[in-house]
Amino acid sequence: MFEKVLVPTDFSAYAHKVLECVENIPGVKDVVLLNVVARPTLTRFWDPVVEVKEAEKKLAEEVKHLKAGVNVKTKAVSAIEGGIANAIQMIASEENVSLVVMGARGLSLIQSALMGSVSRNVLRFGDRHLLIMRFKAFGGTEGLQFFTEPRSIRGEGARLEEFCADLFSKVLVPTDFSQPAEAALSFVKGIGNIGEVVLLHVVSKGESKEEIDAMVEDATKKLNDIAKDLGKDGLKITPKVVVGSPVELIRSMADEEDVSLIAMSSAGKDTLRTGRIGSRTYDVANSAKRPILVVRLKPVFEAKIA
Repeated sequence: MFEKVLVPTDFSAYAHKVLECVENIPGVKDVVLLNVVARPTLTRFWDPVVEVKEAEKKLAEEVKHLKAGVNVKTKAVSAIEGGIANAIQMIASEENVSLVVMGARGLSLIQSALMGSVSRNVLRFGDRHLLIMRFKAFGGTEGLQFFTEPRSIRGEGARLEEFCADLFSKVLVPTDFSQPAEAALSFVKGIGNIGEVVLLHVVSKGESKEEIDAMVEDATKKLNDIAKDLGKDGLKITPKVVVGSPVELIRSMADEEDVSLIAMSSAGKDTLRTGRIGSRTYDVANSAKRPILVVRLKPVFEAKIA
């Protein structure tokens, strides 16, 4: 399913940890390790040819962190036009990868809980399945951190706790019972090596207690039916129905259940026909504290009848 993956790197600690996590993705055979050289904002004179050659040397060193038996191809390109995210998408298409794996943020003196601009743009405009890895500092949760030395981000000074050791051990899959949500669940089921699926539905509408209770009852029945069907193959399913704000509750349930991964469809029921990223998936991916797998669905176009 994920035989060929693209791993963009900026040689930061985050990117280094992402590379270490690749071997935990089931079925990986080929890895394309990519560095996109971009002109620094305040640099007046810049030679992309020299920068690309330097990047190629660094990539050769990074390959050593991948396990034996994985075929690795390195690429260094310059982002002269379109920016880094556009270059990542271009290489993903050229190499025909099935998955892009990248850190939620990269090289920065100020690290925040939100995604960096590159990963955010790949999320918004990419067309490949996307695994966004997250890490947290030892002894605390991921949040706003300030590093006074670049080395604390680039090198041994960065101590990051990994989620990747058991990446697919417990996966949270939110569902609104739409076709995109069903497709994402089916995709997760096909990955294999899944320990447990926490199947979550958030009731976010209702004008009265009676109406909300009826929706909870209906959702509970639907989730139990799905759990029973998936359980036939031996997959452990834990259904959860909660009431409130979907984005907030997806994030909090991920922490409460201590899941190793959140998996969501790229499109919501209102965005499947356009191919745009759904707002709910975007908001969860941008702010959750756990790794997230964004399952890309191809746009569905209605046939026009003359």
